[in-house]
Amino acid sequence: MNDEIVPDSEHRGLIARLPQLPRDLAQLARFDRPIGWWLLFWPCAWGLWLSGQGFQWQLLGWLLLGSIAMRGAGCVYNDIVDADLDRKVARTAVRPVASGRVSKRTAWIWLLLLCAIGLAVLFQLRWEAQLVALASLAMVAAYPFMKRITWWPQAWLGLVFTWGALVGWAAIRSDNLAAIAALYAGAAFWVIGFDTIYALQDREDDAMVGIKSSALKLGNSVKAGVALFYTCAIVLWALAMWLLRADLIALLTLVPIALHLAWQVLTLDTDDPENPLERFRSNRWAGALMAAACFIVGNAGA
Repeated sequence: MNDEIVPDSEHRGLIARLPQLPRDLAQLARFDRPIGWWLLFWPCAWGLWLSGQGFQWQLLGWLLLGSIAMRGAGCVYNDIVDADLDRKVARTAVRPVASGRVSKRTAWIWLLLLCAIGLAVLFQLRWEAQLVALASLAMVAAYPFMKRITWWPQAWLGLVFTWGALVGWAAIRSDNLAAIAALYAGAAFWVIGFDTIYALQDREDDAMVGIKSSALKLGNSVKAGVALFYTCAIVLWALAMWLLRADLIALLTLVPIALHLAWQVLTLDTDDPENPLERFRSNRWAGALMAAACFIVGNAGA
């Protein structure tokens, strides 16, 4: 039973106790790996909290539910599209669709159910945020194909995975677009950095089957590349903060996340199979630190 659970599952024991079909569906939506929906959710919270309207707990809860559902839907769609490639990579060969335990028909039904939850969340937002959210669908649909045509699928993921920052902002306000644009651009570089770290796990298999990634493109310069991506993220976030509140305190709120990202780079070991996954997962805390910064800057003096 445990052999059917992917190696990087964070809840192997819990998932293993489920009956076969629920276990496969949970893995298909990556419910056993909550790091993905944390990374999707945090940019939503950044945009929402930077808008300066307080905690907005109800709206935050809807965005969290939407992040869980749509991250799951995205993973199901990705596994349907990538089933043939997944069979050739050791880490992904046991995924439910790739292994044949879940048919593509069942996967599509599961995908539609998750999208229905996302649609329910969409209806909780004001119309401006609804339009912003819907504008991302084409990019989401194209993402699984990027690894076939570019060495930088992580850049495309950066644009898709951080779209929630724009949605969170649009859920409250429609002005100061320069500030939210800088926040979004910085978030995209953050994703490129951490997904390059994540891609280190599959470099050998990816090279054999022809999958492209920034980890392969950068070669021996991965640490320098990740450092550059994270630096760009901090600079753009500093610009976003300055455009919203032009004082030193706004910039100082970024010190904790800057130190955390520096720690990731300095302690990254590209030869240790466990180290990249641990550094990647640590970005749930990076997201929390950035959320705190956005809340402080957005709501200072409110």
